[in-house]
Amino acid sequence: MAWFTRQKSGANAPDSEYRRVRTEGLWQKCESCSQIIWKKALEDNFQCCPKCGHHFRIDARARLAMLFDAEFQEHDAALISTDPLNFEDSKKYSARLQAMQSATKLSDALISASGRLEARQVNICAMELKFIGGSMGAVVGEKITRAIERSIANRAPLIIISASGGARMQEGAISLMQLAKISAALMRLDDAKVPYVSVLTDPTTGGVTASFAMLGDLNIAEPGALIGFAGPRVIEQTIRQKLPHGFQRSEFLLEHGFLDAVVNRTELKSYIARALKFFCD
Repeated sequence: MAWFTRQKSGANAPDSEYRRVRTEGLWQKCESCSQIIWKKALEDNFQCCPKCGHHFRIDARARLAMLFDAEFQEHDAALISTDPLNFEDSKKYSARLQAMQSATKLSDALISASGRLEARQVNICAMELKFIGGSMGAVVGEKITRAIERSIANRAPLIIISASGGARMQEGAISLMQLAKISAALMRLDDAKVPYVSVLTDPTTGGVTASFAMLGDLNIAEPGALIGFAGPRVIEQTIRQKLPHGFQRSEFLLEHGFLDAVVNRTELKSYIARALKFFCD
């Protein structure tokens, strides 16, 4: 039998499943430099591009695991929004909440936990961007306020990792009240002389920037993070001027005095530990 006859009839043809090289999901393209990166190398480097240093977005649990020494205790995990306004846009707010809770396995857009960071007892709040854009509603405000109260009671430093689009419009004025509520609680923390470290990640915008994200004893950000109140496109359309290159990125804010430091994610834990040693010891 000629080779073309065998191929046409399928004789001795290898199974298509074995012919295919299974590489799906093993590689990822860098959003900044377009480098193709092996995902295992990306994970080993805390989701930072090994070529250009671009910081990929990571979820709240990954941030907690990155900062705590070992196991941590989660607090207030059962708190959920009651949909006070019975809000409805393209879908009901209650249905949107249920969908987000199912997708993220979280009750709301923030995880509050306590544990040890380089042997020091701390309270850490990490925001989850995948939960309605990390927006701040009544639950987020209550969780942060309770974390502040625990820090005052235990004299344990507080760390808040922000990743948010701002206040949650579906809760209206109730979400805006959280700005004042958290700011007042942080004043009590300051009076108790317990340090608060604010970590700003990409993106940190809206009411979160206008309140607790910028009120830290130490305000630090990841490289390249978008930080601001209104977005750059909104500002350009309002003032009808072109904004400078890198406007609202963490390096720009550091240069203009809005931040204390820009710290690579791989060095974040040790940097915070040194800062807390300075504040506490």
